[in-house]
Amino acid sequence: MSKQQREPGPEVKEMPEHHLAQVKITLDNPLRWVNSYVLRGDEGVTIIDPGPRTEGSEREWEAALTQLGITPGDIASIVLTHHHPDHYGLAGWFQARSGGRVWMSRRAHQEAMLMWGPNSAMETALPSLFRLHGMPEHRLAELPAHLKGFNAQVTPQPDVSFLEAGRPFHMGDRLWLPIETAGHAPGHLSFYDADRGVLLCGDAVLPQISPNVSLLPGSDEAPLALYLAGLRRLRELDVRTAYPGHRNPFTHFRERIDALLEHHEERLAYIAGLLREAGQLTAYEVCTALFGDSLGIHQLRFAMCEALAHLAELARRHNARVAEGTGGALYFTVSD
Repeated sequence: MSKQQREPGPEVKEMPEHHLAQVKITLDNPLRWVNSYVLRGDEGVTIIDPGPRTEGSEREWEAALTQLGITPGDIASIVLTHHHPDHYGLAGWFQARSGGRVWMSRRAHQEAMLMWGPNSAMETALPSLFRLHGMPEHRLAELPAHLKGFNAQVTPQPDVSFLEAGRPFHMGDRLWLPIETAGHAPGHLSFYDADRGVLLCGDAVLPQISPNVSLLPGSDEAPLALYLAGLRRLRELDVRTAYPGHRNPFTHFRERIDALLEHHEERLAYIAGLLREAGQLTAYEVCTALFGDSLGIHQLRFAMCEALAHLAELARRHNARVAEGTGGALYFTVSD
């Protein structure tokens, strides 16, 4: 597939060997599409990660359901691997149309409320965090409108039932084991069918890109440590086919995890080298050294949160320390 954004319209691929269908829902950002999965069973149809709510995604789903011969009344469950809008957003819309139950982990729902709940303070908390770590005011000014832009993608919010990690869950006439990890998203669930060696892995492991690992105000304080621990736990599974949230199904599961583990260790070493060479850097200076200074606000938010996650991990390992500089901004230096 070319790097150009694909034409609007549903791409539906039946996977009869694993009794599921892959539905590609278009995204505007560089990810290009999110994978939703459809499983049929005596208990009804289960839709996993329906995607963000936009006019385009609604049209794509109407066409995909027609292609699959599914009516809204057939949908019994909407299952969410995690709370990000490109996975969670249409859950309430589907629930209103079908009456189906929406399932996710309790921790993932807490994070959804942190981001978009009625008491969310993220529109002020995130700029405050970024300001403390050196982001210039003209970029900070872009954040509130950017964050507000996600509200339409997750409205209406669903009424949620909670899945428990380690307690098998019935989808598509078989039992799946929910496995909870964190780092990319608190409370992220992957679903494992040990008999077939199949893992619905959401964004925990992606075949071609490194899942974003973000430090956010009010959320997990050591997201990268949690992400690496989750990867090592997933690596123990006998996975013959992994169905990810982005890009296409893949079979090199352990090799991909090894590459992700190596990638993050190399990035930590590189950042430590930057700090050693410069003497001291703000997180924003580390961010621009890693990702450049011409990112749009959407990608800059992810890049800044990822830089903070790596710096927090260096500090947790006692390889870096943080100090307050002139004007109250925070700087990172290598530990003695």
